[in-house]
Amino acid sequence: MMTVNDLQGLVRRFADERDWGKIHTPRNLILALSGEVGEVAELLQWTTDADVEAWLADPANVQMLSLELADVFSYLLRLSDVCGVDLESALRTKVELNETRYPVALSKGSSKKYDQLTGQS
Repeated sequence: MMTVNDLQGLVRRFADERDWGKIHTPRNLILALSGEVGEVAELLQWTTDADVEAWLADPANVQMLSLELADVFSYLLRLSDVCGVDLESALRTKVELNETRYPVALSKGSSKKYDQLTGQS
């Protein structure tokens, strides 16, 4: 199994072989990432919540989704690598922060943002 660092290295090598370092600036990578997220959203844009399960039952749809998610993941890996962000550490830190922001007793089953949870039973 590959680690996040291994995957970053894979994407880095791919970009380096093509001499894309000069165009893989943080700004350009953020814009590319945003575009790819839009392509994921486009796949289900006009599908109702009730129809998503049936959509996912089609292997061709799952394949399209997989490829678009891979694009999002690769740009996220590349952006974090270029910016020197340790994604594994950042995720652990964020989950720990969210554990304090969203205590189970206040947030379970709720979609409220952490600053709206105070006083909720």
